Amino acid sequence: MSRTDFDALVCFAQSLAPVKVRGQDLPRLWFFTDRARIGDPAAVARRLPPGSGVVLRDYGAPNRDALAREMAAVAADGGLIFVVGEDADLARTVGAAGVHLPERSLARLKSIRAGWPKALLTTSAHSREALLQARRVGADAAFISPIFSTASHPGASALGADKLKTLLDRAPLPVIALGGIAGKTVGALTGLPLAGIAAIGALSP
Repeated sequence: MSRTDFDALVCFAQSLAPVKVRGQDLPRLWFFTDRARIGDPAAVARRLPPGSGVVLRDYGAPNRDALAREMAAVAADGGLIFVVGEDADLARTVGAAGVHLPERSLARLKSIRAGWPKALLTTSAHSREALLQARRVGADAAFISPIFSTASHPGASALGADKLKTLLDRAPLPVIALGGIAGKTVGALTGLPLAGIAAIGALSP
């Protein structure tokens, strides 16, 4: 995507009010890796402002351990917050800040927390019920998606800004918007009480 998209997302993220989680500011701008769409996720991560977050997705990738080590090193050099999707053992091995769980894996969060009390634990959510469950099991924040049409899940029904606003009303934990977030769409989120935004393609060079 263009430099304009990148700048628009950085500017919007920086306009959001900081939210503290476990005594530290929760990143307001997040990048999700997706090697099917972004061949060099490390290059994207190197562009991010310090304090941004990176989620290693790429579930099932044959070289995931090596990719995790590479992304952890880039995050450390750039002052980024790095979390690994699903694999708590891998996250701890590479020195990540925590773990991101898909909604289907929410039940695992309590056991991960028990073994790693200081971890940053985030989850995906697609409904108010999922947000409530995330709060019950002790998630630190939830990525709610898809907000807009997205190449990652082309068949998924987008929530849109109006439904997102409804879900944010009395949200039980910090919420980060994901899915179709780009320069041309992010303006529709202005004024919503979001903790952050997340993207894949719109942050790529």
